[in-house]
Amino acid sequence: MNTPQEAVIKMYAAREEIYPREVKGRYATLRWACVWLTQLLFYGLPWLQWNGRQAVLFDLGTRKFYLFGLVLWPQDFIYLAGLLIICAYGLFLVTAVAGRVWCGFACPQTVYTEVFLWIERRIEGARSARIRLDRQPWTFGKIAKKGAKHGAWLGVALWTGFTFVGYFTPVRVLLGEFASWTVGPWEAFWVLFYGLATYGNAGWLREQVCKYMCPYARFQSAMFDKDTLIVTYDRQRGEPRRPGPRVAGMVDGKPAGDCIDCTLCVQACPTGIDIRQGLQYECIGCAACIDACDSVMDRIGTPRGLIRHATENALAKGWGKAQVKRRLARPRVLAYGAVLALLVAGMTASLALRTPLKVDVIRDRGSMGRELDDGRIENVYRLQLMNTSETARAVRLTVGGLEGAEIAGADVVSLDAASTRGVAVRVRAAAPAERGAHRIVFNISALDNPAVAVREEAAFVVPR
Repeated sequence: MNTPQEAVIKMYAAREEIYPREVKGRYATLRWACVWLTQLLFYGLPWLQWNGRQAVLFDLGTRKFYLFGLVLWPQDFIYLAGLLIICAYGLFLVTAVAGRVWCGFACPQTVYTEVFLWIERRIEGARSARIRLDRQPWTFGKIAKKGAKHGAWLGVALWTGFTFVGYFTPVRVLLGEFASWTVGPWEAFWVLFYGLATYGNAGWLREQVCKYMCPYARFQSAMFDKDTLIVTYDRQRGEPRRPGPRVAGMVDGKPAGDCIDCTLCVQACPTGIDIRQGLQYECIGCAACIDACDSVMDRIGTPRGLIRHATENALAKGWGKAQVKRRLARPRVLAYGAVLALLVAGMTASLALRTPLKVDVIRDRGSMGRELDDGRIENVYRLQLMNTSETARAVRLTVGGLEGAEIAGADVVSLDAASTRGVAVRVRAAAPAERGAHRIVFNISALDNPAVAVREEAAFVVPR
């Protein structure tokens, strides 16, 4: 009697270590230009000063967001929502035109992985040297190299975490706190959290973040069509693959395509895929395979572009660059572009026309309105005045909407720069014939510029 054999089925394949080959070319240069640009902005902006304070600061304690000369308050949350919508439509537009070019050149995961790989290559050597080092037994030399690499990674990661927190706590104050060992627990937590996240994602997880954790790869197909520029392999030109020197498209008397099956495109890929197998969701559009393939084509004396940016329609129909460019202005792209342009224009106009004064009116509920000795009615309000500009100013308070209504007491209030102030205001008016609530309007205008004005409605109660 035969006993059944047990079979072990693995639901998750063990990760194979990827050792991306360093390549040179126009796309590698462009990728490093994006690294320098994004990191100069990220690391440099917290140290930039503006009007005697940090130029970009999200001060959660005082609930003020400083963006150069612009000060945003919680009441301006709509601008954050608008910015997120603009970013979303910008990503839709870029993806519809050029695929995952954002992932390959400007995504923080790609940028920091590129930085960490550069450190790894400088310490451990080129791709073959790194493979040999990992296969060797542990020696003092291997421990020294690995320790130096991880020490450099941790240094970059912790400085990244420090810079990130510097956008929420003034970076000069934060640096002084770390220097004097007086840093608060929350600042220390977030520096370590963000730093260790950078260290783990860029140093250890790398392509796994793009393949398994990032949702963008999963829904990108909804934004692709057959006219989207993607990194593609020209099968008609490259097949059949045969190594060796070519003579009139023949190798050893057999037909051969331009691909010599050197696998440099696979070795250069940071996610370890073979682009010759077609478009795959793991492809981040970094174009490292294009640089690798172009260098091989130069050496064997064949035209570049065996792997290139093209569209499915261009490959199927043999289109040239002019025809591909004409298809960029298709309905989907025009729709995304039009919506994006309207959103940017609306956001810009709203910020430009934004009044740097705000007011909230709260009627004193402890006093529903009282009758004075002279027969007039008095209501008490609390005005919460907000000066959103970084210039101190004086404002005048007036009231309208009800005949004879006036403010009792001082009607000029001084406001500090970027501050709020609560003011108690008494409004008096002759008793109307009709009892109950009547509509009044508070007008607040700046003395130095009457065009800077705001109005807010309130209810004036006449006791029955």
